[in-house]
Amino acid sequence: MSTAHTHVPRAGRRHLRSLAVAFGLVLGFMVVEAVAGFLTGSLALISDAGHMATDALGMGMAWAAIVAADRASAEGGRTFGSYRLEILAALANAVLMVGVAGYVIVEAVRRFREPLDVETGAMLVVAVLGLAVNLIGWRLLRPGAGESLNVKGAYLEVIADLAGSVGVIAAAVIMILTGWPYADPLFALLIGLFILPRAWHLGRQAVRVLVQAAPARLDLEAVRTDLAAIGGVVDVHDLHVWTLTSDMDVATVHLMTGAGTDPHPVLDEARSILRDRYRIEHATLQVEPDTHHGCAEVAW
Repeated sequence: MSTAHTHVPRAGRRHLRSLAVAFGLVLGFMVVEAVAGFLTGSLALISDAGHMATDALGMGMAWAAIVAADRASAEGGRTFGSYRLEILAALANAVLMVGVAGYVIVEAVRRFREPLDVETGAMLVVAVLGLAVNLIGWRLLRPGAGESLNVKGAYLEVIADLAGSVGVIAAAVIMILTGWPYADPLFALLIGLFILPRAWHLGRQAVRVLVQAAPARLDLEAVRTDLAAIGGVVDVHDLHVWTLTSDMDVATVHLMTGAGTDPHPVLDEARSILRDRYRIEHATLQVEPDTHHGCAEVAW
């Protein structure tokens, strides 16, 4: 039996400080925007603050994932370290996003029936400041987006926030120029509807990981076929592939070999196949002779 393990990519470590600064900026301004939204009566500001809150949590998870890659250990019985904390946080984020979007959509419908007065001048100032904060975050994270999937995820969150800030600015400008009161709930509704599919996608991904489903990108039969084609391998069974955390898939498999087969080349080629063709860098491989009986009958 052999365990092939390579640490998860740590390109994001070089950009950890930028990620932390962007996270702090978004989180801090989210509080400012939420308070301003309630004070000005702007539902668009409140909805954008909720959007920024979910994105700040996403950045926090990206930061935590990079830190966990360095600090994960088997202490306390956690044989895979603390990687799954990121997935649990992602599920919590998805639930929060649904709650925020639900509140915004219901409140927007209510305000279409009974428009409220909005302090458009203050709303515009806060929205412009929010745009500036998101532009800073975008500039900080852009260099690392091409090197780390975690940083790229945070980068995409900031881009989504940029769109939200532009929407709030548009609502404020329309109300200032035309006095049309429905611009605020309209853009708030659009932001709420923008959040919902992202929440569904994030929650679905988190649940797939937590139930240990095979990665959606992976063709298990292709994996089985490639492993079975290794010289000396006569059977492949007990193949399991699941996702431990973002960008970290793991696998276990039993490879049955013919009599007289040297297991070392089999292990080397199997590791190469899983790593190079399927991006599985952590694999536990058991090589067993075809004279061994009983293992292939494992039902689960």
